[in-house]
Parts: sequence; structure tokens; C-alpha cells
Amino acid sequence: MAAPPASADTAPSPPPPSAASPEGTGRQAEHSEAASEDRNAGSLDRLLPPVGAGRSPRKRTTSQCKSEPPLLRTSKRTIYTAGRPPWYNEHGTQSKEAFAIGLGGGSASGKTTVARMIIEALDVPWVVLLSMDSFYKVLTPQQQEQAACNNFNFDHPDAFDFDLIISTLKKLKQGRSVQVPIYDFTTHSRKKEWKTLYGANVIIFEGIMAFADKTLLELLDMKIFVDTDSDIRLVRRLRRDISERGRDIEGVIKQYNKFVKPAFDQYIQPTMRLADIVVPRGSGNTVAIDLIVQHVHSQLEERKLRWDMAALASAHQCHPLPQTLSVLKSTPQVRGMHTIIRDKETSRDEFIFYSKRLMRLLIEHALSFLPFQDCVVQTPQGQDYAGKCYAGKQITGVSILRAGETMEPALRAVCKDVRIGTILIQTNQLTGEPELHYLRLPKDISDDHVILMDCTVSTGAAAMMAVRVLLDHDVPEDKIFLLSLLMAEMGVHSVAYAFPRVRIITTAVDKRVNDLFRIIPGIGNFGDRYFGTDAVPDGSDEEEAASTG
Repeated sequence: MAAPPASADTAPSPPPPSAASPEGTGRQAEHSEAASEDRNAGSLDRLLPPVGAGRSPRKRTTSQCKSEPPLLRTSKRTIYTAGRPPWYNEHGTQSKEAFAIGLGGGSASGKTTVARMIIEALDVPWVVLLSMDSFYKVLTPQQQEQAACNNFNFDHPDAFDFDLIISTLKKLKQGRSVQVPIYDFTTHSRKKEWKTLYGANVIIFEGIMAFADKTLLELLDMKIFVDTDSDIRLVRRLRRDISERGRDIEGVIKQYNKFVKPAFDQYIQPTMRLADIVVPRGSGNTVAIDLIVQHVHSQLEERKLRWDMAALASAHQCHPLPQTLSVLKSTPQVRGMHTIIRDKETSRDEFIFYSKRLMRLLIEHALSFLPFQDCVVQTPQGQDYAGKCYAGKQITGVSILRAGETMEPALRAVCKDVRIGTILIQTNQLTGEPELHYLRLPKDISDDHVILMDCTVSTGAAAMMAVRVLLDHDVPEDKIFLLSLLMAEMGVHSVAYAFPRVRIITTAVDKRVNDLFRIIPGIGNFGDRYFGTDAVPDGSDEEEAASTG
């Protein structure tokens, strides 16, 4: 359906046919005559630098990260926009990149509306919508004064931070977290808060200069140009800037005539020839949008990935347990507590009591692996005592919901003023894949030793994804401690193979998982037994049923 991606190193090709018009070539001729096309092509060639061309260093403002609600509500469903499926195989390495769609077109051409219509029609759970409007450069005081008088050209390529756009899109395609600036159009400045986004199945990047950089073009798997009549665009811009951005009608018209229209003619319209598909009439062209969705579906089908738990199960059979694993010494006391909590006849009160005792012992054991340094203190008797003190900055606990949060009180009991974060990972019942649904991490977590808590680990899929999230937030691998009351050998091997520097600490390791990847002999559904909720019909562990362990 889509034409091959245009190469900026080749001679300009004719504009692509409209997606919904058999006479697309004739219609495109209406937009420009041969002479103007040659002139615009020259402008575009100057605009697009050679691949690898250097740019001046980017100036970035210092800001803290702030996550927005990761939801996009359409007329049919709610779509998660800040999560991602596990794009990492059983070895913890990336499988395939996301499918990136670029949406270009003039100001107020309906790009965002088309993007939302595509998202709704695609009906896939994980989508990121990235707007070029977030990436305006930080203005100098002189430029701020010009902007306040409608004398600054926001429709010129130099107004955008292409270095930040490219690095952000690259990370999103790789499934990594990114910090995206939030631009305030009223004050013409970036806000202090930045938002956090994660990769997804589909990334839609929209903006007036979406096709104005060679490196950026190479990151886009599909390029769509939204072609809307200039009068309609002007009316939309008037309505938007006056009602949403606090501008007056005289200023909007002045800016349109001085900057917006000339920029469209010189920089934006020429990029139509780089598009795979041209969508006339914008969001009103449902036929074109349907064709786009069909093509994206076919591409996603080719890239379809499933969390291969069978591969996890067979990858490390008969291998010795890794050296990064530490199992709490199985004393008669520890063995006795395991006997109680594994017994299906144990009451809920006793289950909670002895689980808490085990958690306390587990965390005390884990703290012994933290770095300590020599220090000398003076006792009340005036004597020096040569002791040890914690050599790190601070400790942060991160629980994998919901069972992991039961370990938080034990951590707080032994670590004064410990910071706590949470991660919710659940299984997609259609694909069998663990998916990130919620994330709350303390600031500057990259400097901490992180204790990652989950009560049971069977396949290791959820634990691996949680570790990946921490790594995406720049937590060093050797500063991550995975704690669990009970683990299966399969999960131990999977995590250790993927992340060989993560310390794995548990009170017991069971040898087997069954065909449903439940730990055998196991402990049952820890969350249900602890919280007193109804058990899953097959009696499985919560971490296997809800988060694939």
C-alpha cells in the first residue's frame, strides 16, 4: 500500500498518490506548478543536512520528571500510552523495534486528530503519541520579547530541537523510557516538569516539520502527509490560538501572514514528496485512514512477538544455580516457617504472621550484601570502636504489585526512612505477555541501591521486565537486589542469564514449574492467601497468574 520510503540522497521524486484518490497524481498537480516545485525542492535540499552532519551542542533546561496519566481515552476504549510490552527475549536483549509513524502537514491541518483516529482504529493496547510541539527550543530573553510581540518565527526549522527529537524517538523505538519536555504556548517556554514516556507497539510522531531532517526520516517506518486546504487551516488556527493559547485575533493573523504561510510554502509543502501516503481533507478522509490502519496492522503482524515462556523453561535446564543467587540458610526455624505457609490448611492469620517473619529474615539477609566501609565511633565509655557503616547514598525499595507490597513493612522496619516505589505488571490474557500498567519511582533513583520485591517468581518474566524498567531509569545493574520468598529454578536462571550482575536473594528455591508455569510444590496464590481474596480457579500463584512471575 505504501510507496517505498523516499531517500533524501536521490533526485526528488513526484509526490505520492493520495491514499483515497485513484487520480492522486492529477490531484497533486493542483498543489504546485513545476516551477514552484523546483524552487521548493531547492529550499528543502538546503533544509535537509547530509547524514551525520554535526549540529551545535543542544542547550537543555534543568527540570524534574513528572509523569502524566498514561491513558488515551477514545470513543471505544482506553489505551495505555506510557507502558510497553516486553520487547526483550529470554536473554534480556531487545527483540524488535516499535513501528514508528510520522505525521506531517501544515499548522492546524488536523494531524493530531488523524493520529487519534489511527490510534482508535488500530485498537492495539500500547501506543505512544509524540508531538513535535513539545520540542521547541528554549528561547533567549531577546527571543522571548519577540515572541510576546508575535515577531518570532515558530514555524522555522531552527525553532525545533531536532537533536532532542531524534534521541527521544530512538530511545522510544528501543523500548526505553524518555523524558519529554512540556511546552507552555502561553508563555512560550518549557515548563519545569517533564513527562515520562515508554516505548510501545506503535509510536506516532506528529508535527509540521516531521519530515524536515534526514536522520529523523530514517527513524520513521511510515510517513503520512495530512493535506488540508489553507483557508480551513487558518480558521482552525484562529480558533485554537485565541481559545487555547490566549492570543488576540490581530496577533494570530499577523503571525500567520508573516511566518506561518511563508514557512508552509518554503519548508512544509515540499516535504509532501517524501511522504508514503498523502491524506487529502485530513480527518474527514476515513477511506485513507482505513487504508493506513490496514497497512500498520500488516506490519505489526510481521513484528508480532510473544513472550516465549517455553524458551525460558528450556533455556537453562540442568545448569547449576548462578553465583549471584543467595538462599537464606535453611535452618530448622526457616524450614518450619515454610512448612506452615505452604500448608493449604494454614489459617490466614498464621499465613500472614509467618510470612512476615520470613520477610524480615530475608531482608536482614539481603542487607548484608550492601557495601560497607570501615568507620570508627566513640562509645559512651570514651573508647574507640572500629566498626562498619553503609557506603552507599541511600536504599530504595520497589515492590511489584500486588503481592510485592506485602514486603514493604518488613523493609521499613529495618531501613530507617527508606523510600518506596511501586510497579504494576500484569499479563495480557490474549498474548501471554507481561505488560507494564503502572509505575511510581522516587526521584534520583539512579544513585540508590534498589531492593526489588516480589513474593514469588516462577518464570521470571515479570521480574525481568521490572529490572528492565529500573535499568531504563539508569539504576546500575549491580545495584539491583531481587528479593522473593520463593522462586523456581527456571525464574532464577532466566533473571541471572539476562542480568548477570543483579543479586538474587530468596528463602527457598523449588525445582519445577508445571505446564501452566506454576511453582511446584509451591506456595499457592500468595496474594489471595495474604489479603483474603478469592483464589484463581486453578489455584495458581498470583505472580504466575497475574504477572507471569
